[in-house]
Amino acid sequence: MMLEGKPGDLTASIVAFCRFVRSNGIESDVRQTLSALQVAKAIGTADWQLLAFGLRAVLCSSPQDWDRFQRIFESFWEAADHPERSKSERKEEGRRSQLERQGTHSSFLLGVSSQEGTGKAVSGASAQQQLKKVDFSMVPFQDQNQLEQLADRLLRQLSVKFSRRFVQKEHGDRVDLRRTIRQSIRYGGNPILRAYKGRRRRKTKLVVLLDISGSMNSYSLFLLRFVYALQRAFKRVDSFVFSTSLVEVTDLLRVGQLPDALRRLSQRSAGWSGGTKIGESLEQFNRLFARKLLSQETILIILSDGWDTGEPEILAEEMRFAKNRVQRILWLNPLLGMEDYRPITRGIAAALRYVDVFAPAHNLESLLALEKYL
Repeated sequence: MMLEGKPGDLTASIVAFCRFVRSNGIESDVRQTLSALQVAKAIGTADWQLLAFGLRAVLCSSPQDWDRFQRIFESFWEAADHPERSKSERKEEGRRSQLERQGTHSSFLLGVSSQEGTGKAVSGASAQQQLKKVDFSMVPFQDQNQLEQLADRLLRQLSVKFSRRFVQKEHGDRVDLRRTIRQSIRYGGNPILRAYKGRRRRKTKLVVLLDISGSMNSYSLFLLRFVYALQRAFKRVDSFVFSTSLVEVTDLLRVGQLPDALRRLSQRSAGWSGGTKIGESLEQFNRLFARKLLSQETILIILSDGWDTGEPEILAEEMRFAKNRVQRILWLNPLLGMEDYRPITRGIAAALRYVDVFAPAHNLESLLALEKYL
């Protein structure tokens, strides 16, 4: 229930909640507390699930924090000394929690129609189609686990498709007459064995740079799943994460199971939820890795919303440097999923002239559609 005439009460509660979060092992600083206050002001307390999602987006900086946050949120706000929540709200949420413990799924995932009185339901396949279209930043808490399971399954299928597609063919596209005649001598001149020739197929190499800054909080964990799927599909993939600096994570994502990869990644200092300096991070990559990793067989993939606190001239220069050394540059931006989004920020505007494919990456459907570019 929204506080009326008492904005200070909500402010004090959010500040107290941020302290409570820190006391429960989730690291956050003053800047994140200020961001939490802005989120609370924008969302209010009319929808507690939406408020919880917004606060988790700005306060969590690792997969482990993300998983623990819901329990911490509920523990704090269900306390009796927080009057913002009405008794009826707490009772209703308790009822929902009980249903979830009994194995009842949300109506969103079951595909139950939201129209009152219709009594209609759609199939599980239709529900999955709906879930594939939902923006990662707008997924309700109760659907997080189901979306993660669906993402893992679909991206695993995508990696299998990639793996099969890039197996070298045994035969070329044309018969090599000279070699066929030469081989036929051993069979008395009969061309029993045919020799083929064709262009040598270049093996695509991928280099992936994933933005894990604060503005990407709602998307980075799902995009990590996509990067993990790419590493399983392509033999030559080098993966990096960045915020204000660059960290290579190729080795961490090569483990057998995704949960193990995420757990190892959370233990490496990578600047989760920090600021964003895309240009400086790309300069670091070009300086340390470009000579070894970039070639005309390379597709460079940048996963970022383009919010850059650095100088746009630096980003433009580093993009130009990379563009001259790779086959293609794909910039995948979650904000492209918004109807009113325009790439007019200084950073993205400076980079776009060097981008071959500028595509959305805000939901499962958009990630699966990237198959045609790879």
